[in-house]
Amino acid sequence: MKRWLLGLALAGMLGVLAGALAQTEITFWHAMSGSRQEVVNNLVEAFNTEFPEYEVNAEFTGSYAETLTKAIAAYRAGSPPTIVQVYEVGTQTMLDSDAIVPVYTLNQGEVDFGSFVQPILKYYSYQGELYSMPFNSSTAMLYYNKDVFREAGLDPNRPPRTFDELYEMGLRIVESGAAKGGVSFGWPAWIFEQMFAYHNQFYANNDNGRSGLATEAFINSDFGVQVLGEWQKWTQDGVLVYGGREYSANDPFLAGDFAMLVQSTSSLGGILRKADFEVGTTFLPRLPGYPSGNSVIGGGSLWVMKGASDEQLEAAWAFLQYLGRIDNTIAWHKGTGYFPATNEAVLTLLNEGWFAGEPNALTAFMQILTGVDTPAARGVLLGNFVQIRDIVGAAIEEAVTQNRDPQEALDKAAQEVNRVLSEYSELFGQ
Repeated sequence: MKRWLLGLALAGMLGVLAGALAQTEITFWHAMSGSRQEVVNNLVEAFNTEFPEYEVNAEFTGSYAETLTKAIAAYRAGSPPTIVQVYEVGTQTMLDSDAIVPVYTLNQGEVDFGSFVQPILKYYSYQGELYSMPFNSSTAMLYYNKDVFREAGLDPNRPPRTFDELYEMGLRIVESGAAKGGVSFGWPAWIFEQMFAYHNQFYANNDNGRSGLATEAFINSDFGVQVLGEWQKWTQDGVLVYGGREYSANDPFLAGDFAMLVQSTSSLGGILRKADFEVGTTFLPRLPGYPSGNSVIGGGSLWVMKGASDEQLEAAWAFLQYLGRIDNTIAWHKGTGYFPATNEAVLTLLNEGWFAGEPNALTAFMQILTGVDTPAARGVLLGNFVQIRDIVGAAIEEAVTQNRDPQEALDKAAQEVNRVLSEYSELFGQ
């Protein structure tokens, strides 16, 4: 009897101990590869150490598009991740997916959403509420090779401010032999979107899809045709070097093939580490005759998906709060080049002299913080945006590599885009 009672007591103690040691596990799918994946893993490991009651399992699930597709498919199959990173073009898809738990519903006052940098907050807000947690936010800016500028007889501290200046400086660089090309782009279709927001032009109807589902694109407007016409001229005269639809322009820029690069701010860290020349950065060039807008937010945010238990939702919210802490926001910025997303983190970086030592890291901040806040400048929300961006990318490619008339290329693209929007509206419109 005593042995039996002793065994029962021991079993009870082990049960209590096991309960105390039980962890709530959640999955986090993301699209960060290379050095960015290392930073993600470090943040996850630090969280798991500081909060042993939780365990976040981070998984790299491929490109942005692959991660979005896999997450939606997993939800439909009944096995979604708890948290998924989705790039900005997937925002409307996630809002309409019926697969998410809006982050504002998890917040019980622990996080002041007003502390986020306003352009970032407003991009990811819908009807005044924050649906996903800002994470890897970026925008586009102009990088340039100061050494090439000097060799071409240009002032290295006077980069181009307008389309005309970029074209003229690019011609001088090419004609001087300082570089084979003047400028190239990363993600040209995204840069095309940036131009609309930067000049306060609507990309689509219904306030860029923010007052209702967008059903018509304005990519073939006079403004859109003018932008693409400029790019075509630059290409014909050897100023613009087309580097492909994604990131393939970075390496030739680092190799000195061309002097300027319009690219995401998230490339800053890698470019500064690898460049063997003096790197300068500046605001995007402007077309005269149009109002000022703002450069639009790119990158991605973190979405909580349905299907999680209450304990897992608690763990997910704890993890999102952890990522938003000042120290972790700063570590993410320094490790990747993405924006620190909160005003407190920006102030801390200013006070510690980070931007004085890394002035190129301040360029994009100054650009988005000095722009205007209008529906056109806030960025566009489109259904099936991934497909639409590819359609626009094809039109740009036709104009700059095949010399197709910009109006014709964009008219054709607009018809295809409007068909996609119409089909999306039939599925999800009210």
